[in-house]
Amino acid sequence: MSNEGENNGRRRFLLASTSVLGAVGAVGAAVPFVASWNPSAKAKAAGAPAKADISKLEPGQQMIVEWRGKPVWIVRRTEESLANLDKLNDTLADPNSEKPQQPDYIPKTAQRSLKPEIMVMTGICTHLGCSPTYRPEVGAEDLGGADWLGGFFCPCHGSKFDLSGRVYAGVPAPTNLVIPPHSYESDNVIVIGIDPEGTA
Repeated sequence: MSNEGENNGRRRFLLASTSVLGAVGAVGAAVPFVASWNPSAKAKAAGAPAKADISKLEPGQQMIVEWRGKPVWIVRRTEESLANLDKLNDTLADPNSEKPQQPDYIPKTAQRSLKPEIMVMTGICTHLGCSPTYRPEVGAEDLGGADWLGGFFCPCHGSKFDLSGRVYAGVPAPTNLVIPPHSYESDNVIVIGIDPEGTA
């Protein structure tokens, strides 16, 4: 009787041990399998929207947000710079943004923006992909003196853009700077990579 009791005890112990080990093995095998369903960090970076809080962005300042591996510039334009935009039309290659470098919901006005004072654009020159520098100062001698009303200058090959990202005529860059899809989550939060509600 004692032998039979010991055997039953061993059976229960072995059965329980095997069950526990089997469960641990199943979980161990399932974790990497389930994890493979999640998008990789690279995939997330390729398409995830980026948020920018512009509440502390002062007039005349620029901030840079990374979206899909590219710099996106956000500039809060001054009243003076907004007033100067229309003065540049005769010196620009595409003042009315006829070439499709922006989403359809962006007005083809001198401002090229959802809100007149806030400009959002991809900070990559449309010539060979360099990143222009922000040059907001009016009258910069190295950029044309009195004719320079602020904008962006690409040091690689000399392309110039105004504060709406519109390209000057006679420079290597063929088109205006690209405006990425974006929307406002609130008055002070811009979401890069998501169109406004009601737009395609």
